[in-house]
Amino acid sequence: MTYESVVKLAKQQNGTITAAELSKAGISRGHLNYALKNGLLERSSRGVYILPENFDDEMFGLQMKYKKGVYSCETALFLHGLTDRTPNKYCMSFPNSYNTSSPLSENILCHRVAKSFYEIGIVQVRTTFQNAVNVYCPEKTLCDILRPQYHVDIQLISEAFKAYMNNRNINIPLLSEYADMLKVSEKVRSYMEVLL
Repeated sequence: MTYESVVKLAKQQNGTITAAELSKAGISRGHLNYALKNGLLERSSRGVYILPENFDDEMFGLQMKYKKGVYSCETALFLHGLTDRTPNKYCMSFPNSYNTSSPLSENILCHRVAKSFYEIGIVQVRTTFQNAVNVYCPEKTLCDILRPQYHVDIQLISEAFKAYMNNRNINIPLLSEYADMLKVSEKVRSYMEVLL
């Protein structure tokens, strides 16, 4: 394996590669350092590297760094096209036992969630740079933003429900299932009644 392997592997990964992926592929730290010193790769964040011709996909970089993180609330709405508001802070959910001090230091809005709620509704969505990240599905996200602990702006909630209802991929049974599970059925019903 040579430094060319580093670049080749990064190209196969849509221009972004992690130190862990390089190590798994049997590429030595020396080859990575050579690629960095010679401008073949640039450091995006700790353990995440990009090709110089690529734009830094911050959302993907954070996902690579915090693999247990799932984009949620306003960030999930943005990724699903249910709002055109770019998030001021990225919002990620983590298992209850996860130490969030590191993501908090990177200005990520962190939610620690009970395991039973953390694991449901995770899908992969592509960022604007076409990298796949973990995010809660639209139905789970709509239910989450109605929960009082998330303090989501009422206007944003209304916009999101309106955008969801105008989408052709709506799944009302799944929305109802999550609403029951997360105890927001009445709130979901009131938004749906206005829009139907």
